[in-house]
Amino acid sequence: MLEGSSSEKFEDKTSVASKESRDIPPKLQRFLAKITFFLTRWGVETTGIDPIPEENRTDPKLFQMFFVWFSANMNVLGLGTGSSGPAFFGLGLKQSLIILLVVDVISCAVPAYFAVYGPKLGARSMVLARFSWGYWGAILPSALNVFTMEGFLILNCIIGGQTLAAVSDHLNDTLGIVIIGVISMLVTFCGYRIIHWYESAAWIPNVITFIIMLGLGGKHFVNAPTAPITASSVVTFATTVASSVISWCTMTPDYGVYHDSRASSLKIFTLTYAGFFIASITVHFLGAVFAASAPNVPVWNAGFDDGSNVGSLIEAVLSPMGGFGKFLTVLLALTIPSACAPTMYTFGSSFMTIGTYFAMIPRYIFVLVSGAILIPVAIIGATSFYDTFVDVLSTSSTSPQFSLCAFGSHGY
Repeated sequence: MLEGSSSEKFEDKTSVASKESRDIPPKLQRFLAKITFFLTRWGVETTGIDPIPEENRTDPKLFQMFFVWFSANMNVLGLGTGSSGPAFFGLGLKQSLIILLVVDVISCAVPAYFAVYGPKLGARSMVLARFSWGYWGAILPSALNVFTMEGFLILNCIIGGQTLAAVSDHLNDTLGIVIIGVISMLVTFCGYRIIHWYESAAWIPNVITFIIMLGLGGKHFVNAPTAPITASSVVTFATTVASSVISWCTMTPDYGVYHDSRASSLKIFTLTYAGFFIASITVHFLGAVFAASAPNVPVWNAGFDDGSNVGSLIEAVLSPMGGFGKFLTVLLALTIPSACAPTMYTFGSSFMTIGTYFAMIPRYIFVLVSGAILIPVAIIGATSFYDTFVDVLSTSSTSPQFSLCAFGSHGY
């Protein structure tokens, strides 16, 4: 833990959040107090960005720090990330797998390192930036993180919508995106503890479905010939994958702020790293092998729609199982909020860190704001998934760079 003057300095920087909450006009304060009281009775988290006191950081369930990131990454969006190597960057299966392995081994360590700050300091990620940058300086990385979180929400909802639309003629991408967006909002609205509870179970149908997909599709896996590999395609694919993983580092402290502050830093890092790496390498590899093999399987290729519809590719792989395959596809889509919920939660805490007036707004209001933005934008972006995918990751890749500087170096 921080000691002496360093600890006092940290408290000075982060206590601005507490002072902001007292600046609310009396009438609005009374109105919000009534809503907060009502929501608290129903178990909804109503705290803002105030640092959690050490005496309240006692949750011993450190295994949740594995499952929250295992569930969030054992997800359909990870398939889209892995599939972009063969489908969008023109890489062969062997080259794609090598790049994915190297990048995942290295990049998963970054968000795992920052996860340690949650239990140790009890402050949300962008509030921690105030310790290094000061109140005004932290506005920039906080604002960038807001755009990053919303970008990832858009990508998740696009794939979720496509996956739901693939199982029925009565559904289209638009309706599917709305369904995924609303479920994500419901989970996030309830807050920290419900998110952890949800993430502890959300991975189960995904793991089962991916195992079945391997059993059904394994005989079709081939290393199809590709165009000559260029250095630019290799570097661009590697940085795209790294961005998709490293961008989580601005979120990971948020999901340990109530956990045991006395826990070993190594244990926190190891659990988080394992959650990230096991899930990421699995779904990235699956995405790459199915995308590389799709051109040789007419049903898969038709579903993949020239590399623009990951959801329909999944449905095509599971189609030999008939109705049960459609059921698994729906389950896979409905667990996409496991990636959306923590993203939307950090969207709110980052927005609140931008300035005094944003900090006055209750956290759950930002859930509604996020949903109102992501659903229409995702509907538009669904028409060209990979272009949207690369654009979002290219833009969001600046946020981790600022965050790495924002956190600075602290001793425990």
